Amino acid sequence: MEGNKRTKPRAILVFGAPCSGKTTFCEKFSRRFKAPYYDLQKLREEADFTEKQIHVVLEAISKTGQNIVIEGGLNTEAERDGVRKLLKLCGYNPTLVWIQTDINTIKARLKMKTKSIAKAKEEYDSKIRLMEAPAEIEKPIILSGKHTFDTQLAHVLSQLQ
Repeated sequence: MEGNKRTKPRAILVFGAPCSGKTTFCEKFSRRFKAPYYDLQKLREEADFTEKQIHVVLEAISKTGQNIVIEGGLNTEAERDGVRKLLKLCGYNPTLVWIQTDINTIKARLKMKTKSIAKAKEEYDSKIRLMEAPAEIEKPIILSGKHTFDTQLAHVLSQLQ
């Protein structure tokens, strides 16, 4: 992501099932490229932001012209499309990254996180119900949530070229 002659900054939009490895990927990617990382779902939950307020935040962030990494609030095609369109209007080149992890691994991670099988099932069921797989037109970069970061990074960088 450094040293090339592109004029538009990149926005890496990351989504996937709960405990698929999104946050780990985003944090490591952000550190590697010194790109600010934003979790839109946390803004919604912790600051009680509306969709309109999220878009105002994204517009403010886009004025920096920095490459950015975004997670959360990208579960449906409509949500992803809204964020992509806004970022494009702000001069960004958005790229969708879909992290896929098998259901058994996700449930095991959720069980460790929630320390309860019942809570893990409840969280999985409630969040997965809201997710939509990307449409072909979205051209996602698909990663396995079970691969190492270095393997994921190599795949993303090869797709970005």
